[in-house]
Amino acid sequence: MAVRDGVVAWLGSDEVGRSQFGGADIVDLGGAFVAPAFVDSHVHLTATGLLITGLDLSAATSKQHCLALVAEHAAAHPGQPVWAHGWDDTGWPRDEAPTTAELDAIVGAVPAYLARVDVHSAAASTALRELVPGLPAVAGYDPQRPLTAEAHHLIRAEARRLLTWQQRADARRAALDAAAAAGIVAVHECAGPDIGGSEDWQELRATQHGVEVVGYWGEAVSSAAQARDLIDQTGTRGLAGDLFVDGALGSHTAWLAEPYEDATHSTGNAYLDGEAIADHLFACTEAGVTAGFHVIGDAAVTAVVAALGRVVERFGTPAVARCGHRLEHLEMVTAEQAAQLGQWGVVASMQPNFDALWGGTDGMYARRLGIGRAAQLNPFALLASAGVPMAFGSDSPVTSLDPWATVRAASHHHTPGSAISVRAAFSAATRGAWRAGGVRDGVTGTLVPGAPASYAVWEGRPGGQERSDAGKGRGGQERSDAGSHLDVGVAAPADSVQRWSTDPRSRVPALPRLEPGEPLPHCRQTVHRGVVIHG
Repeated sequence: MAVRDGVVAWLGSDEVGRSQFGGADIVDLGGAFVAPAFVDSHVHLTATGLLITGLDLSAATSKQHCLALVAEHAAAHPGQPVWAHGWDDTGWPRDEAPTTAELDAIVGAVPAYLARVDVHSAAASTALRELVPGLPAVAGYDPQRPLTAEAHHLIRAEARRLLTWQQRADARRAALDAAAAAGIVAVHECAGPDIGGSEDWQELRATQHGVEVVGYWGEAVSSAAQARDLIDQTGTRGLAGDLFVDGALGSHTAWLAEPYEDATHSTGNAYLDGEAIADHLFACTEAGVTAGFHVIGDAAVTAVVAALGRVVERFGTPAVARCGHRLEHLEMVTAEQAAQLGQWGVVASMQPNFDALWGGTDGMYARRLGIGRAAQLNPFALLASAGVPMAFGSDSPVTSLDPWATVRAASHHHTPGSAISVRAAFSAATRGAWRAGGVRDGVTGTLVPGAPASYAVWEGRPGGQERSDAGKGRGGQERSDAGSHLDVGVAAPADSVQRWSTDPRSRVPALPRLEPGEPLPHCRQTVHRGVVIHG
């Protein structure tokens, strides 16, 4: 592969390349594997960085273990506010979250915020709760149990206010560095007033880094003028991302048509009604702005699809498709709804690692919904067959940034018939994510002549020896030999129809084999538009 001025200039055989680009700087990759770099279609960078630089509770195996980790951290940082993330009570022996009293016994008068893994509820110490006037009167408040809904938004905002500028800056840098080290060259930051707030987003916009940040702002509008003004104020790509229609299944706040299996008194939370959803879509479509929502429960999806139908009736399918409206998560969708979304060109921005973490007959989904409903979640094959454009991401810090883990999860679904091929999943994490972010030139996210030189170099095991031979040449060109130390091939799920040949003679590009339990590829180098941003 030859690269000139940040663009792929040529691909071909070794002999021809050496003769055609005799004066180029040459980098011999020693058999490593080169592929288009990844794009993560849903992240929260500051929160991700705070997990990297702060207290990670994802390893907690019980409530007692979780509290012990908090105690250890508090002892190492006396008097400092505690910001933690990642506890997941659904994997503990008893489905029991930390209480306010238990947290107070550890931190005393120190404000402490412990976000659940889905970031739709959090345990909070009394010292933090007392900093929010009127908190007991707000929806989602409980004196001992984790806070949800508006109470959680308020307590999270107060905990965020206690962070110093340096803590936020260090966190953002750590998250962007981690993305680059994972072979990711661009991320879609899902910002908003209830996520990180305006200050966090503007600080992120001002951060200089090789990883490209595409922003979405989750705030509802009711007129085209409001939509345009908000886009101008925020500098975001669209009024989409985490504009919450509902919450999350783990926190019992996703909006369901039927009650939860393990909380039969509840159908979750609805944060936007049908009229507010429609008003936002009408306003954004008229303004030519990307709109979108966070939707997880089936009642939430039904409300959004109904509103989209009204928008299509008013503006027509081409106008809706041009806007590139997107739905984040889209876990509970029917075949009829998928067909409608495919016709309208609405993007499904999804997180396959949700199924890897919580799917299966004994996972959190089955516990919350029962096995029957749980088996219908995250139906990648259904959406692909309906022509719904898909973009994959992590929702980091909810799941890992590792994009190969995302691809593996999509191609090894817990539910038979719901997986897609490694090739299709890789496309959703590269070209599909670029398209979801508004880049629709037909070449970005691939490695063909004329495409941006955005790629990653992979090897089969961490710590592999790098072999390189770089010399000074003319023309600013680079040529890379891409063999493979990875086990690569062309694979499709055993339970689906293959839409391409797996015969090597078909010249379908091979990708690493991603069997469960096997080590994932290790990123040696990440390059974005010809510039090395990692390695």
